[in-house]
Amino acid sequence: MKFLIDFFPILLFFIAYKMGDIYNATGILMAATVLQMLIIWRMDGRLQTMHKVTLALVLGFGALTLGLHDERFIKWKPTILYAGLAIGLAVAHGVFKKNALQSLLGQQLKLPAAVWHRLNISWVLYCVFMAATNGYVAAYFSTDAWVDFKLWGYVFPLVFIVGQGLYVSRHLPKDE
Repeated sequence: MKFLIDFFPILLFFIAYKMGDIYNATGILMAATVLQMLIIWRMDGRLQTMHKVTLALVLGFGALTLGLHDERFIKWKPTILYAGLAIGLAVAHGVFKKNALQSLLGQQLKLPAAVWHRLNISWVLYCVFMAATNGYVAAYFSTDAWVDFKLWGYVFPLVFIVGQGLYVSRHLPKDE
C-alpha cells in the first residue's frame, strides 16, 4: 500500500504529460503530492522531514515552472532533492559525527554500528548517483525522454531498496 501511495504522484504526472504537456502534468503533480501528503498525515498522524521537504520542493519548483512557464525548474527538482539528501547525510556523518539513518530508524532496527555506517555511505552514494543521473537526463535529453526516465527510472530506487532490505536482513538479530 505504501509503495502505491509513494508512486501515484509520478504515475499521474506521467499520464498527464502523455495526455497534455509538461505544464498540465506539473499542476497534476503538485495536486497529487498534496493529496499524497494528506493521506500520509492521516495514516501516520504526522509528516516526516523528508515528506515536508518533498512537498516544499514540488510546490516551489512546480510554482516556478508554471509561473515562469519554464520546464527546467520541475526537471531539476529531483536533482536538487537527491543532492540535498546526499549532502545532508554526508555532513551529518562527517562533520557532526551523527548517522542520520540510525537516528531516524534506530528505534525500529537494531543493527551494529558498522552496518549503520555502511548503510549511510550507501545512501550518500545512491543519492549522488540519482542526482547526477537526473541532472544528466534533464540537461542533455528532451522533455519527453526525461518524463519517460522519471517513470521507468523508478527501477533504480526499487533495486536499491530491495538491496538494502536484503543487506539489513542479514544483520538483524535472530528471534529465539
